[in-house]
Amino acid sequence: MYHAVTDAPAAATRALSVTPAAFAGQLAVIAAEGCTPVDTATLAAAWRRGGPLPERPVLITFDDGYEGVHRHALPELVRHGFPATVFVTTGWLRGEHDVGGAPDTMLDWDQVRELAAHGVEIGGHSHTHPPLDRIGDEALARELGLCRAIVAGRLGSAPVSFAHPYGHSTRRVRRAVREAGFAQALAVGNGLARRAQGPYALRRVTVRRRTGAEEFLRLLHGHALGRNFAADRVLTKGYAAVRAARRLVPSAG
Repeated sequence: MYHAVTDAPAAATRALSVTPAAFAGQLAVIAAEGCTPVDTATLAAAWRRGGPLPERPVLITFDDGYEGVHRHALPELVRHGFPATVFVTTGWLRGEHDVGGAPDTMLDWDQVRELAAHGVEIGGHSHTHPPLDRIGDEALARELGLCRAIVAGRLGSAPVSFAHPYGHSTRRVRRAVREAGFAQALAVGNGLARRAQGPYALRRVTVRRRTGAEEFLRLLHGHALGRNFAADRVLTKGYAAVRAARRLVPSAG
């Protein structure tokens, strides 16, 4: 799971960004290790139908829709012939649907179309990137429906894959994602994706600015994930408890 790919990230995205040089090196590692990238739709369809997957499949995904994905990541993906999935927050992308609040420079729709033309799967990531488990049913349906409708209108086909903002979801959220028309969804979890997780909460591992070459190789092989993400998991459990408690308290107004 990537976010921004840039040498000069905004402060808000720095920790979850990678430099173009680091990204290029990481794709070279994927190629050297004999892994075969697939997009999210291909992986989920194979697991759903019991179909075959290539040797050592791996997903390359990007959340939010930062401009550097087009400027820096796309040329490297094309050079290697690697597919990927970009999950766009439609209300953050530059253009008529922009509602403001984006943490860094985002893609515009011409760039999204060019990504799609090069075989990059475009998935949904909500319209304004709220924590979906903290909003009501009506707002949840709007976030999902608007995101899917805008992508469909701009690209000519509706997205089939979704990524939960912040990685958070509940049974209610996953049901709404399915009802909105998405066939599969990704979480975070910082673990390997497995069929048993179900099609609406597949896990990913986070690649950060501090992720060095040796650590990336370990992540690619699924080694020492518990140690690498121990702090994240403690925070995740803490956030989950807080969020569950908040859901029990009725919202004012």
